[in-house]
Amino acid sequence: QFKFVESGGGLVQPGGSLRLSCVASGFTLDGHNSIGWFRRAPGKDVAGVSCISPSDGNTYYADSVKGRFTISRDNAKNTVYLQMNNLKPEDTAVYYCASTTPALLRAGASFGSWGQGTQVTVSS
Repeated sequence: QFKFVESGGGLVQPGGSLRLSCVASGFTLDGHNSIGWFRRAPGKDVAGVSCISPSDGNTYYADSVKGRFTISRDNAKNTVYLQMNNLKPEDTAVYYCASTTPALLRAGASFGSWGQGTQVTVSS
């Protein structure tokens, strides 16, 4: 059974940084579908943020986070990271990770279940 556990969220001022972690279990990242980060802001639909192919490292970013967020993976630790810099109030959301593809991510969709999510709040 695929399982994801997200962590690393918190309260940060605008312009600050956070690093989110997504630990996968029940399968091996290497050779798997892309792993993506999604977010759900208050009162809004789920949006895809970024995804990475564990096999070749290819990445995709939503326009809203390009140049500010960096996704990476450590296959040995079965973990995907999201480094978020220059955070803005509009980045406030619960962030989730899940199996996906770039096309699915753009539609805010994924394969299977998500973790419990981690709250990111950007506020002064």
